Amino acid sequence: MDVPVGRVALRNSQDIANCRQTVRRVAQQVGFEVLGQTMLVTAASELARNAVVYGGGGEMTWEVLSQGRSVGMRLTFVDHGQGIADLKLALTPGWSSGLGLGLGLTGSKRLVHEFVIDSAPGKGTRVSVVRWKRMSRPTETGSI
Repeated sequence: MDVPVGRVALRNSQDIANCRQTVRRVAQQVGFEVLGQTMLVTAASELARNAVVYGGGGEMTWEVLSQGRSVGMRLTFVDHGQGIADLKLALTPGWSSGLGLGLGLTGSKRLVHEFVIDSAPGKGTRVSVVRWKRMSRPTETGSI
């Protein structure tokens, strides 16, 4: 892999598309199978859209992680918008503050292994997600 970290600006719909493409490319390089790639890209798309639509723009940073026999990707979305007044309500499946389906935060949370959100009125929002991929065992050679 070229670089284990990177950043994508999130200002408009083109940036959301760029975010999705970047996440897919890095997930492929890391070795995620198609299902894992799709889960990461879907979560990234929803969170990037939230940052643009509700947070007035921001950025996504990505990082490749390694832990024992597992590799993963951490995606962090930061905006400096108005923040989320009631996180518990915002994380209720089906609830939406706008005209959406209410699947952004809760849907993203279901697609990843780790989900951390920090938001408060006037502070903006920071969402960090991680998806892990267990690496296969090396082929053993030698005596039977």
